[in-house]
Amino acid sequence: MGILMDEEILQQVEQIIEYSFTNRNLLCEALTHSSSVDSRTLSNERMEFLGDSVLALVICRTLFDRSPDYLEGDLTKMKSMLVARGTCARIARELGLHKLLKVGKGMAGSQSLSYSLAAGLLEALIAAIYLDGGLEQAQNFILRNFNPIIQKADAEYVQGNFKSLLQQYSQQHLNATPAYELLDEKGPDHNKCFEAQAVINNRHFPSAWGTNKKEAEQKAALNALIELGAIDARQVEVTG
Repeated sequence: MGILMDEEILQQVEQIIEYSFTNRNLLCEALTHSSSVDSRTLSNERMEFLGDSVLALVICRTLFDRSPDYLEGDLTKMKSMLVARGTCARIARELGLHKLLKVGKGMAGSQSLSYSLAAGLLEALIAAIYLDGGLEQAQNFILRNFNPIIQKADAEYVQGNFKSLLQQYSQQHLNATPAYELLDEKGPDHNKCFEAQAVINNRHFPSAWGTNKKEAEQKAALNALIELGAIDARQVEVTG
């Protein structure tokens, strides 16, 4: 016997997630927290387990396809942030899904667990869509809601790792490793600024100033990436 749930709630969830279920029992199970049923096997806990893996697969494949210049460590860091429970909870709450989860009476007003419940609900819904409509439908739902976060994470990651990107680009395309030269430093000891430039195969790229050596090298790496055509200058703010 399937889990009983209000038809209006089911329709509301389908409208939010933009997917209509063939097997409504899957949707009911995804919306059921263990506190509201006698047996935990009737709750969405097993679906959370599956949905977590489906989400990871889709995110990993998307990052793999979209970021061919990223190494394993870079991809792992981005994937970990994107599939984190905090990210899942935020998406579920932005969609308003957390309000439609069936919980026991003692948890109805609990705020302390709401974030964890919201994350689990999103993972369970991903599993339900996957079981009902296959990987393509689950992927459509995931990317529709995670794409903005993926794009933002990629932009933030690129902005903060110009030296890493330049090293990857240089090794893959120029068969060389970049070096950095400190050209100048100005100001008193408590407020110095530094000028650095990247050098690859004896080619010197435009220098950049920073409030410390690390910042100067990051900006110098960015200048080199732009000159090499690896990054579009219009997409970043360059300070030289």
